[in-house]
Amino acid sequence: MNWEVFVTCAVTGSGNTAGRHPDLPITPAEIADAAIEAAEAGAAIAHIHVRDPETGMGGRDPALFAEVVERIRERDTDVILNLTAGMGGDMVFGPGENPLPLDEKGTDMAGPLERLKHVEDLLPEICTLDCGTMNFAESDYVMTNTPGMLKAMAKRVQELGVRPELEVFDTGHLVFVHELIREGLIDDPVMIQLCMGIPYGAPDDPSTLMALVNRLPDGAHFSAFSIGRNQLPFVAMAALAGGNVRVGLEDNLYLEKGVLASNGQLVERAVAILTAMNVRILGPDAVREKLKLKKRG
Repeated sequence: MNWEVFVTCAVTGSGNTAGRHPDLPITPAEIADAAIEAAEAGAAIAHIHVRDPETGMGGRDPALFAEVVERIRERDTDVILNLTAGMGGDMVFGPGENPLPLDEKGTDMAGPLERLKHVEDLLPEICTLDCGTMNFAESDYVMTNTPGMLKAMAKRVQELGVRPELEVFDTGHLVFVHELIREGLIDDPVMIQLCMGIPYGAPDDPSTLMALVNRLPDGAHFSAFSIGRNQLPFVAMAALAGGNVRVGLEDNLYLEKGVLASNGQLVERAVAILTAMNVRILGPDAVREKLKLKKRG
């Protein structure tokens, strides 16, 4: 059981969800406002993706990240920024017996350092590293993160003094996390996000969660979340398993059946669940101390 929990809010993500929620944050101004809303509701960390303002689809334009970060940093509300570095690893094969050439519309492959351009420019306190390649819910799409790519990214993030949040979607990803630690590419304290319930990744049942928890590196700080209707039950599950919490519209659009949520409402519900469990909610400064973060802005 974790009696002192921090909450991360993943405010928009990159999935094809813009048409399913009329108020999903899309523009830099909307994403910045969503991060502030989440912080005011009790989130210590805002996990940030950007989207193409014209199409609503996920993007990785450093200028969009810069505008979001600038808008947040100029506000009075304190929140730790966690910028995704997951974009630029999207590979979509051609259909059926013609896997090559790759589907140009869906494929977006960039080199490891290009994927970190916005991190290098903006120096957030945290950025993410997706710790493996996997099938990801769509027929010919592969989320692509090779060991070579990830080691190059980990080395650069370490040089920048940014804390990597290691995104783990299945048990084999933890094998790679241990390898990164052995090779000196991850500094203490290690920060891990257990991503549960993603199709073709680790299912979100309690026994699978605990199997992952039992393989964590010694001394690691971890969060856990699930997607869809299991997002809010996993608030309690994560704390009971000894971890921290993530909610937000990246992973779930509903507050309850048939009721669309805002990021602030999801954070408020998470805080209410944790408070009812007599858990203390950590603010940004306490999290900075726990994770040895370098405050920016």
